[in-house]
Amino acid sequence: MIRHIVLLNLPPRHDKAILLEALELLDGLQGKVLGLLAFDHGPNADYEGKTPDYPYGFVVTFTDRTAHLAYEAHPDHIRAGGMLVSICAGGYDGILVADLVIKAA
Repeated sequence: MIRHIVLLNLPPRHDKAILLEALELLDGLQGKVLGLLAFDHGPNADYEGKTPDYPYGFVVTFTDRTAHLAYEAHPDHIRAGGMLVSICAGGYDGILVADLVIKAA
């Protein structure tokens, strides 16, 4: 399995409508991308104080790299990614991504 973790460096005055539309597009990929198991998003509580510049994020769970590649290539992902880049501080550089390869439960 792969857990695709994305943190967004959103400035205080970012366009919340764009954020919500992008998240809806990504959430809508469930059922469209074979092997996309879950999409979750929410505010970053940052309990350890290590990511204060990233107030929001999401996690996508995939069965494998093939599913992850299908997600990356999907037009809705490409559109949502462009929307997120447009509202993040620093654009593309304002998006932190980690892909954890984990054992299936």
